[in-house]
Amino acid sequence: MKIQREAVVARALELLDEVGIEGLTMRRLADAMGIKAASLYWHFANKQALLDGMADVLIEDVARNVDADAGWEAQLRQVAAQMRAALSARRDGVRVFGGTYVISENVFRVAEALIGPMRAAGASEKLASWSAFTLLYYVLGFVMEAQGTGPGSAAMHALSNRRAAFAAMAADHYPHVLASMDAIFNAEIDDRFNAGLDLIVIGLREKIKTNQGIYN
Repeated sequence: MKIQREAVVARALELLDEVGIEGLTMRRLADAMGIKAASLYWHFANKQALLDGMADVLIEDVARNVDADAGWEAQLRQVAAQMRAALSARRDGVRVFGGTYVISENVFRVAEALIGPMRAAGASEKLASWSAFTLLYYVLGFVMEAQGTGPGSAAMHALSNRRAAFAAMAADHYPHVLASMDAIFNAEIDDRFNAGLDLIVIGLREKIKTNQGIYN
């Protein structure tokens, strides 16, 4: 039976949830689909090509529903939140997407949804495009950290169990770390995400006002 590219990517994403990015191999995927590995290579030359296809599908719902009547700041926040949700929806989703440079409708739609509102607000092409990268880097880093050490993760659970040791070390030489302990251990991850977006958007707002320097 002839397999379709879309079916390969869909099964690869399911397998990703089961075994993670390291466990996802072309041979394992072929076995999971009950086909020969050669059939996969007809669609994807190697694992990186497969990951590119998976990355594209991961963001297929991002920036499809953005409130065009909202201000540019609100639109950026909407896209960033949708991107975060998309990359968080799959195990290692952020690792699949990070480092890929796929030329596709999905990627261009997300880029347009970020760059367009900034350009309309008065940002130069360079400021708008570089700021879009900054927003993307923030979302990627946040999701990666949250999946690895966020609330509910094994790493954060282990760290919470060592809070006393954390406090003891901080008390010796790191007074600002000690004073920030409650904030560091705060489990309100949505608030933390929005706080980071605030810093980016506020800085961008000021840059758009001046629109000077390296961004011209």
